[in-house]
Amino acid sequence: MFGQKFTPIPTPDQVLPGRNTATPVPDTHYVNGHRMLPPFPEGLEQAMFGLGCFWGAERCFWQCEGVYVTSVGYAAGHTPNPTYEEVCSGQTGHNEVVRIVFDPGLVDYAGLLKVFWESHNPTQGMRQGNDKGTQYRSGIYTYNDQQMAMARQSLLDYQSVLHSLGYGAITTEIKPATVFYYAEAYHQQYLAKNPNGYCGLGGTGALFPINRDS
Repeated sequence: MFGQKFTPIPTPDQVLPGRNTATPVPDTHYVNGHRMLPPFPEGLEQAMFGLGCFWGAERCFWQCEGVYVTSVGYAAGHTPNPTYEEVCSGQTGHNEVVRIVFDPGLVDYAGLLKVFWESHNPTQGMRQGNDKGTQYRSGIYTYNDQQMAMARQSLLDYQSVLHSLGYGAITTEIKPATVFYYAEAYHQQYLAKNPNGYCGLGGTGALFPINRDS
């Protein structure tokens, strides 16, 4: 989880070739016992975020009421079924991400955006704290047009808050979600299995404004 020397995000013709075989993961979530693999129960929705080391990022979301299951993995790059070592090399283009399956009747997407923004510093570019590399970049990866619109507006709203506190420009990328590749089994719910494990996440202390009447 510790930082790598900075390298730019590679283009599709520069990435490692990867493989056709998916990484095996447990059938159930270590914390809540829910199914880790699709299909998921009807009526649930998905969200995906990158906010630094995915060990701590996943814990931020599995603790939220209304979240059915979380998984960590790799997305927003080009190498199929990458390994952790390949992602850390900076030669896949992928980000470390957490995918959330949630019940919109219990937690809405705005609530998840609030957790996302407040749980890390989105102004740091290709790093998060002492973790440096393209896989630690801040990112929101959306599953539909509504999520995209909400994500873009949330960036503007949070940027105003951060500016008032003296922070610079947000560097978060906002893109449609690409293929989610599960990370290796030992990464899944890592901080539940290893309560004293490393977590480099740290927010700015700035609260994300939510207008529930809008």
